[in-house]
Order: sequence, then structure tokens, then C-alpha cells
Amino acid sequence: MSAAVSDRLADRVIVITGAAGGFGSAAAEIAAERGARVVGADLSEAALAGTFHPLAEQGLDVAWRATDVTDLADMQALVAFAVERFGRVDVMVNNAGLMPLAFYSDHHEAAAAWSAAIDVNLKGVLNGIAAVYDLMTAQGRGHVVNVSSTYATLGSEGSGVYSATKSAVNVLTESLRVEAQGRIKVTIVRPSGVPTTGLGGTMVNPRAAVGNIGHHAKAAGPGVQQLLAGTLPPELADRDLITYFSLNARDVGEAIVHVIDQPWGVSISDITVRAAGEPYLL
Repeated sequence: MSAAVSDRLADRVIVITGAAGGFGSAAAEIAAERGARVVGADLSEAALAGTFHPLAEQGLDVAWRATDVTDLADMQALVAFAVERFGRVDVMVNNAGLMPLAFYSDHHEAAAAWSAAIDVNLKGVLNGIAAVYDLMTAQGRGHVVNVSSTYATLGSEGSGVYSATKSAVNVLTESLRVEAQGRIKVTIVRPSGVPTTGLGGTMVNPRAAVGNIGHHAKAAGPGVQQLLAGTLPPELADRDLITYFSLNARDVGEAIVHVIDQPWGVSISDITVRAAGEPYLL
């Protein structure tokens, strides 16, 4: 790794929501190891400590705060905490999300989960933008990274509400990019399916994943089961092979760090991350 590349990430102050696990914890670890100062946010203080305390013990510049992204005042308090600790916020990564896949016929069982996803996936991102907008404008620069999904591309069977929330994230992001050009960089990160993050646990009806599998159902079902059991054949588990079956959290964490690790004058506005051999259609 060249010093020039490392220097672009070093000392940047990065706030990451949903940082106790999945993409958020992976991005936090990678960025901190590269010299960034990272503030993690999630609902659970204990879960955050499990992720961030080991990083702090290594002497890395990290801090964490239990935060509800659906509460604007709490998000503002998170940003104030980051500024108090590190003096500014260079990057806000709005990563927290829920994936309540369900068919419309599941509405009785899914209503509460759908409502929560609208609050977290949509309002949480909006709150993250609002919490840093004035600060970044006053600083003269900043970067907002919003984690969307390939599900945002279009509505599909079983994904109506989830796709709608992630499509809304894309619209919020593009609108911010146009309004804040020359002051705040803006990036959409769109991962495809990553079963090992635990996000699948927020699905209401696992069968609702059919809209993203389609004619690959025969390959996807056994492959996902092997993935979760840790028994994928080597040719499907090796990320250096074209047959790589599924992304893991670190793959997406590296993509998030990659879009941050750019000169201030260069903005990667949209990036989609897939496994080369994955069975997903969207």
C-alpha cells in the first residue's frame, strides 16, 4: 500500500451507523486500521463495545455511542459526541438498516416490521443527513455515504416495502448531491445479497426472497444453506475466483472504505458491489 493512498484515509473522522455488526463493523475496523478516527453508532451499547473495545485496545482511534437513528435529536447528539471527541466529522456513513421481506398477503404479520424499516431505512438516513449538513457546510467539506441495496433497482415480488425504502435512499442521496455540490460529496453504496450479515434475520417471510432469486432458485437454495453452514465448496468460497458465490460483510466494508479513500476533489457517487458468481437477479 502506498503512503499516498494511506494518507487519504488517515485522520479522517468517520461516523458509522449500524456499526455493531455487518457492513458497519467491517467498515469501522478497516478504516480504523488504516488510520481513520471512527465513531460507531448502534442501538446496543453492549454490541458496540463488543466491536469497538478490541479496536481501542489495539490503540486505534475509535469511540462509540448507543444511538437510535430514527430519533433526530439522538443523531444530532451522536454528531456532537464525535465533534467533542475528534473535533469534526468528515464522513457520515448511514448504514443502519432492516430488510423486512414479505409478500403483501403477509401484511398482518409484516405491518410492524414494515413500519420499523421505513423509520430506520428512510428516516434514519434523512436524520443522518440533517445531523451533519450544517456542520459539513460550515467546515467547507464533508462526505455522506448512504448504504442502499440492489433491491432499490425496482420492485419485485416479496420486496415491495424494502425496495421502496432503499429506492427512497437513492433519491435522497441524489438530491443531496445536486444541492451540495462543491461542499459535500455524496455516495450511494449498493450491495447485493449478503446472507452472513444477519440482516436476513429481519425478514418476515424468507420465501419472499424469491423475487431476487427467480430462475436461480435451484442453485441459490442449497448454496445459501452451505454458506450459512460454512460448507461451501472452495471454488464458491474463494473471493479470488470468478465463481465466488456470495459477498461477506468485509467485502462491502472494503467498498465503503474505498469510496471514502479518495482525494477530496474526487467523488465516487454510486457503486454497486456483487459477488461474481452470485445467484441474485437484482
